[in-house]
Amino acid sequence: VYLVESGGGLVQPGGSLRLSCAASGFTFDSHAMSWVRQAPGKGLEWVSSITWNGGKSYYAESMEGRFTISRDNAKNTLFLQMNGLKFEDTAVYYCNIGAYWGQGIQVTVSS
Repeated sequence: VYLVESGGGLVQPGGSLRLSCAASGFTFDSHAMSWVRQAPGKGLEWVSSITWNGGKSYYAESMEGRFTISRDNAKNTLFLQMNGLKFEDTAVYYCNIGAYWGQGIQVTVSS
């Protein structure tokens, strides 16, 4: 299983970023996928999950209405559109399926 995140970076408060996770080594379109983040000095925090076909998505309360998870099963890719970013969204974001994790991508929200 390989999960490779991209799309992170530095953004001002209120800005947007779109994270991508390229997946390989498993049957992507048969599995739910998740995004998890880890802020500096803190533990892992679940962000969002999406069902195998994209039919249902779920969000942590603090991300509801600002983040949108989606997937393209034809391209084996998971996305996280992040709008209205806040200082507290600064974290390393990970793509996750079960016991498998990507290497993580840094998102920094700073003025």
